[in-house]
Amino acid sequence: MDQIKIGRFLKELRNEKILTQEQMAEQLNVSGRTVSRWETGRNMPDIGMLVELAEFFNVNISEIIDGERKSEKMNQEEKEMLLKVADYTENEQFMFMKRVFIISITGLVALLFALLLNLFELGKINLLFLCIEVICFGLAVGAMMTCIFFAGGILSKIRNNHKLRRIAYILRIICPIIIVICIVISIILTIFNN
Repeated sequence: MDQIKIGRFLKELRNEKILTQEQMAEQLNVSGRTVSRWETGRNMPDIGMLVELAEFFNVNISEIIDGERKSEKMNQEEKEMLLKVADYTENEQFMFMKRVFIISITGLVALLFALLLNLFELGKINLLFLCIEVICFGLAVGAMMTCIFFAGGILSKIRNNHKLRRIAYILRIICPIIIVICIVISIILTIFNN
């Protein structure tokens, strides 16, 4: 316990009630010298007096013992917590935007690659190139749909809905498996056609 801090707090409470030390002492049935010693931190009120002081100043006993109002301390703690939450949210938003950016770039690269394959008509030469071209177009469309879902707020609704999140998780596992199966089938067909 910091007696000086408690004394300052008692003096602050007395000043808020616009009382002199003598007036406060008179209302609490103690001497003015006793109040002075409390406020300087030389003496501490006994337990019974702490209860009276808490009632008199309309504060908690713990506030007197801590030498500060809890509401102000709580407000500071709330501000600190809100700042931490804001930082966390900002960081989470940054990571989410980073993922969407990566998906967008992947979709753009896939689209350009598919257009090049289509431009040089490599799909007609080899079935494997045709399969790669179709997969690249699929990736580009998937990336575009993801960006549209993000811009429309649909992805955040999916993230916040437990059932939709499960479906999205299952699709995240199934889609790459389907792509790998398509690639394997196209390789097998290419080998058997040659």
